[in-house]
Amino acid sequence: MLGMTFGSALLTAIVKGLLKILLLIIGFFIVRTIGKNVINRTFTRMQEQKNMHPGRVQTLMKLSINVFSYVLLFIFITILIGIFGLDIAPIIAGAGIVGLAVGFGAQGLVSDIVTGFFILLEKQVDVEDYVSAAGIDGVVEEVGLRTTQIRGFDGTLHFIPNREISTVNNHSRGNMRAMVDISISYDDNIDEAVQVLQNVCDQLASEEPAIKEGPDVLGVQGFGDSDVVIRILGKTENMEQWGIERKLRKACKEALDKNGIEIPYPHQVYVDKRQEA
Repeated sequence: MLGMTFGSALLTAIVKGLLKILLLIIGFFIVRTIGKNVINRTFTRMQEQKNMHPGRVQTLMKLSINVFSYVLLFIFITILIGIFGLDIAPIIAGAGIVGLAVGFGAQGLVSDIVTGFFILLEKQVDVEDYVSAAGIDGVVEEVGLRTTQIRGFDGTLHFIPNREISTVNNHSRGNMRAMVDISISYDDNIDEAVQVLQNVCDQLASEEPAIKEGPDVLGVQGFGDSDVVIRILGKTENMEQWGIERKLRKACKEALDKNGIEIPYPHQVYVDKRQEA
């Protein structure tokens, strides 16, 4: 009889414990979802009211979500330990001693956090900025306290420890340069070619709102073996420079063809030695 009573009590305790863990897990996901929604709405409202840069808002919002997730996870683990009836105080004290010992070997992690803090404080990069950092070129997707995520132009997502970011080249602060070099033959009139190309530039500038300055024909940039190089330079909105350059090359090629101005290319001459003989 005593054994049956003990077994029933044990079973009841196990069931209660499992129910508490289940409720804790459900509560964890509910709180995390609500917290993320609140953070998203808060930063969206902040962007509208204070007219903050969208990239800056995305940066701070993702960082806040990360910090919130870490804090919530810590609370979850603490409550979970309490469900098992363990005394949390000795565990925290022991964790502090172990953490101190591990800390000496985790200087890289500390360096990541410190560097990440200053990257955010100094506004070196924001989400959606085009940057070069740690030998990687791409668009920033997330700036965290430990790593910075940069999406390369080939689609690769790079996770860069913040301590490896010693120099940041931010290409998104201001208008971007669009530069095109066009070659003409030595037999063509340079002034005529320059005028034709400038007309193309003026036409494109009137059609493309992404162009912020120019483009203008600067003049002769250099001399090749069989060509004269003419340079065109303008400024565009961030990340629009490549598209404008492509359109500019196409329009210049069509205009030069229309005006009978040759773009040099290698020629092959076939000599029939049998006829010479």
